[in-house]
Amino acid sequence: MQALHKVALAVALIAATGLALASDPAPIGFLPAGYLDLVDVVPPAPIPQEPRGVADREVFRLTRALKGTPRWDMAVNDVASDTPSMMRDFACAADVALTPANAPKTAALLERVSRDSAAETNELKRYYKRKRPFLSERGEICVAADDQLAASYDYPSGHATRGWTWALVLAELADQRAAPILARGRAFGESRVVCGVHTMSAVEAGRLVASSTIAVVRTEPAYQDAVVAARRELEALRKSPANLPPQVCAAEQALVSQPIYR
Repeated sequence: MQALHKVALAVALIAATGLALASDPAPIGFLPAGYLDLVDVVPPAPIPQEPRGVADREVFRLTRALKGTPRWDMAVNDVASDTPSMMRDFACAADVALTPANAPKTAALLERVSRDSAAETNELKRYYKRKRPFLSERGEICVAADDQLAASYDYPSGHATRGWTWALVLAELADQRAAPILARGRAFGESRVVCGVHTMSAVEAGRLVASSTIAVVRTEPAYQDAVVAARRELEALRKSPANLPPQVCAAEQALVSQPIYR
């Protein structure tokens, strides 16, 4: 009888745990939903006949010539925007070998604040519904032009938003490396232009979304506490050799410095 009671208790605990897991809220950022509205902050998506629209088409055409170059390869590399890939991409700029395993607090901070900026970008994408450049212009792109990509919107660029969000936060955590970190964040967004999946104006809008969102996020005490913890984590990592391949970092820096349009 006592054994049956224990089994029943165990089943009840498992069921309760499952219920708790099922009812857990989705991952959130630092800001409540709807806290920001950037529609009057970010310039409207350009129409084809205005100067910004003309420039977008011209830049798309000119950057098709980058296929087969190291800058194209870098753009292909920058397609992956998951946390491990981006920590690797920013490692040379930060001069620290970053992984979610050795910098979990930094990874958690970057992911959480990225949810805030991504929410703002997604709202603007739905608002403007601007089609991606390869749907109206001829030229190869660096990823498969599948239905999912074609059905998603151009303006603002989600990759540029995420890359600039990471750059701003990492520059705050490792201010002694702010310039190369910010340069890498700029190049990460520009890779979408090289790829042909976003316009120049969409990348610029993504940066503005990120900057505007972080300006507000930085006022949150939870963000400030997370920054302190992540900064300590990076300082501890910096005391150990970075073990970053110098030739790889030098080649990356050369590509980051290479202008893709003027």
